[in-house]
Amino acid sequence: MPSNTDNARIRTPCVYQRHDEPMTGAHPLDDPADAAALARYADALASAVDAALEGWVQRCVAGVLAAQDIPEDEGLARAVDQAAAAARADGMPRLRALLATDVDEQRTNPLAVLRSLVRHPASVLRAAGARPVARDEFQVRALPDDVYDLAPATFSDVDPALHEPGLEWGAAKAHVHLARRRREGKR
Repeated sequence: MPSNTDNARIRTPCVYQRHDEPMTGAHPLDDPADAAALARYADALASAVDAALEGWVQRCVAGVLAAQDIPEDEGLARAVDQAAAAARADGMPRLRALLATDVDEQRTNPLAVLRSLVRHPASVLRAAGARPVARDEFQVRALPDDVYDLAPATFSDVDPALHEPGLEWGAAKAHVHLARRRREGKR
């Protein structure tokens, strides 16, 4: 008597883990060269963000303090340095994990990760007595906790040096995504 599985399709396990865990293998529809290029662009973006992140936090705090005529003393400078290090420790693992996640499984984007980090400079500003800034209705709805209007709209808002790596990664991601759809017969 034949087994029930003799005619069954054998399914191989997916080479990916959950969307919040790093990619562990190549997608079967990807051109290996495209996948390698995307990985290089992702690494370049992560490295550039890593290099820029602490300076961004420092500029965020310094800009609001200057606009509100709040002097910066040694204690405040230490708090800014701690907030910058905390933002880096909080954001970089999440950013690297996101960039290592398969493009079809990504449920957020690198700028959303960066926007989530505004709580670090905001905590320093609150402690220094900074007042919330005026924001338009859309900003209030979209980012209700960003009372100091620190969230970056673009990579260049974090640092101009992030423009090119952000653009290259986005283009490579779009290319891989569209190439997969074409190989699936979707246009």
